[in-house]
Order: sequence, then structure tokens, then C-alpha cells
Amino acid sequence: MRLLGLDPGLRTTGWGVIDVMDNRLRWVADGTVCSDADLSLAERLAQLHRGILDVIAKHSPQAAAVEETFVNQNPSSTLKLGQARGAVLLAASLSGLAVAEYAPRLVKQSLVGTGRAAKDQVGMMVRQLLPGCVARQTDSTDALAVAICHAHHHGTAERIRAALERAS
Repeated sequence: MRLLGLDPGLRTTGWGVIDVMDNRLRWVADGTVCSDADLSLAERLAQLHRGILDVIAKHSPQAAAVEETFVNQNPSSTLKLGQARGAVLLAASLSGLAVAEYAPRLVKQSLVGTGRAAKDQVGMMVRQLLPGCVARQTDSTDALAVAICHAHHHGTAERIRAALERAS
């Protein structure tokens, strides 16, 4: 299965694509979609939406995983992040992808073992779990982390479902 991980942001949205074969992971690509700060909010959201649609068209994922909004102390920033997240979710959903969402703490815990892991720890684990991955931007590394988190959680859920079917 090919997965698209997304780390939404109004200024920069990170994306990462991995292939999942049983319990093996393979890095495919990663990058960022940036919006132009000189444009209106609506135009910036459209840029993000189009950028993610381009990534989906180029890499043909079967599913997407998106990081949930981290609520900070600035309500305006949180609202803008939520709007960027909406544009990204819409692009994935309208492309027919099943979309899963994960809290930042769960992503970190799934990769590093603690929900309070630093970004450099997450980046190190991403590169460890995806040989050949050279992600240099934290936004794309975070997106790959979301994809890895989904691979682990989705794989476990599928194994449980299959075991329950065999038992009945």
C-alpha cells in the first residue's frame, strides 16, 4: 500500500510518501507545498489544495494520514492552521483517498516511544525506519512520521480484523 503523510501548515505543508509491504516500509518521496504570504488567505489555501492534488496525481497513494491541529496559545494561528488543514483534508478526500488523522503526541510516541520527543529525535527515527530517506526539511520529515504512524496503526488494525474474521 502506498501512503501519503501530511503535516499541514499555512506557510508550509509537508508531505511524504511511503510504500508499506507487510511490516516493511520504503521511502518513496517527500517535500513541501508552500503558499505565498503576499496572497489572500483564500488564495493561499487554494495554493495548498492544488499542491497536494499535484502530489497525489504524481505519486498515486491509496490512503492519506494527516496530523491533527496542535492548539497553541494564539487563537488566530490555530484557526489559520485549521483552515490549512481543511484544504489539505479536502484535497485528499476529493481524490478518493481514505484519510486517517493522528494527534502529534501519538505520532511521536509511535516513532520514538514518547509523546514529548523533540523534532530531531523524530527525524532520526524517520531516517532509521526509511533507509535511503534524505528528508532535509522538518515539515516533510514530520509528514513521513505521520505516514509511518499510520502504517503501524493501520497494519495492527488489519491484523486484528483478519484474526477476528478467522475466529468467526
